Amino acid sequence: MPRRREVPKRQTIPDSKHGDQTVGRFINVIMRDGKKSTAENIVYGAFDEIESKMRAEPLAMFRRALDNIRPRLEVKSRRVGGATYQVPIEISPNRANSLAMRWLVQYSASRPGKSMKERLANEIIDAANERGEAVKKREDTHRMAEANKAFAHYRW
Repeated sequence: MPRRREVPKRQTIPDSKHGDQTVGRFINVIMRDGKKSTAENIVYGAFDEIESKMRAEPLAMFRRALDNIRPRLEVKSRRVGGATYQVPIEISPNRANSLAMRWLVQYSASRPGKSMKERLANEIIDAANERGEAVKKREDTHRMAEANKAFAHYRW
């Protein structure tokens, strides 16, 4: 955290195929070791697979999947008088998007399957239909926040 000034947020460059900033950010989340073209191939291959399997617009499916994964609440640890409480807090839209994308990549990578394209496509399809591990993670996060609602007054 800088002491001098607020660091300005960088604008994400939209992806080349759809011209969408969300997809551009998602490609950056998937990217490893600076290999952007490999990440683009994975995302666009997954979109092609979604289009062939579901006969639906892959970009709309991707947006619906992100909406179903995006959390509204999370818990943060707060130390008050020697005790640590899990305090539920609302998440900013930017962080909610980041978490949703991260969870989508994490749980698609842990799926069984041949290629990352297939696994990502299947996870996006499942998330759009409100199934899958990423949606379950959001439900667990919300359940945890609901269970610790009694400590909401420690929020500051």
